[in-house]
Amino acid sequence: MSLQLTGIHHLTAITANAPENLRFYTETLGLRLVKKTVNQDDTTAYHLFYADGRATPGTDLTFFDWPVGPEGRGTHSISRTGLRVGSVESVRWWKQRFDDLEVTAGEIAEIDGRVSLDFEDGEGQRFRLIDDGGLEPSHPWEKSPVPAEHQIKGLGPITISVPDITNTQLVLTHVMNMSEARAYPSPDGQGEVHVFTMGAGGPAAELHVAVQPGLAIARQGAGAVHHVAFRAPDNAALTEWTERLNGFRLPSSGEVERYYFRSLYFREPNGVLFEIATDGPGFAVDEPMETLGESLSLPPFLEPKRAQIEARLKPLV
Repeated sequence: MSLQLTGIHHLTAITANAPENLRFYTETLGLRLVKKTVNQDDTTAYHLFYADGRATPGTDLTFFDWPVGPEGRGTHSISRTGLRVGSVESVRWWKQRFDDLEVTAGEIAEIDGRVSLDFEDGEGQRFRLIDDGGLEPSHPWEKSPVPAEHQIKGLGPITISVPDITNTQLVLTHVMNMSEARAYPSPDGQGEVHVFTMGAGGPAAELHVAVQPGLAIARQGAGAVHHVAFRAPDNAALTEWTERLNGFRLPSSGEVERYYFRSLYFREPNGVLFEIATDGPGFAVDEPMETLGESLSLPPFLEPKRAQIEARLKPLV
């Protein structure tokens, strides 16, 4: 069998307001803060990781805290992040919650055959809650304000916007070994969306590509997505992916040690930043599972600089 990605690993976005970001994702969405650390390439910025109760790969929604202006929406970008719940009843529950809390949200609709609900955070970060039919496992967080049966289970599908799919399609299918499964009209009326699947497929392992030549080029800022990461089971598989990209002469970062996982970064032909990341060792490598995210974690190479790093970070609460 050919080398396969097994699904979405994490998605990293941008906030300009870390305290409000923390409040929204833990209190409104009920996710668990599983790692409070810094951007390893810019230690003045927080890197916050939210996930399910066990910090499972495929559930991580992460944010860089950068003092930037709002995103300029458009193509050449990751345009919407799917979040999975376990039933149609849960989608309805979330619609009522968003109405009660005055969260910007649309109406419940069927998109690509799944009951869905689009919504945004306070900075305009775009999401789509989808009913995954209860097929994916659930690992609720016991301290979440959201009842266990309605908690967000993880990521997927992820939607990117491109003006021309031709070269992106070649990379997804011939380099990354995804399969093109189907297409559907974009809900916003801007073009057609092509669905690419990884591994065993399903919503946790889908990348949706919206072809939207009429849009302006996106500009990153608060409310934008920085990159999406796909799952590789271990370091050996990541090395195979590194060699595969080299074989296709596709420029990449080479393997990067992120401590909680090992990564490989590259851009697809329309400029969207992709990452392939290993499932392990995970977020419990440097603090107990029971107390994840409660204190500032630093990888070993940054630990000697802890005092100066902490002095430059703003309080989160």
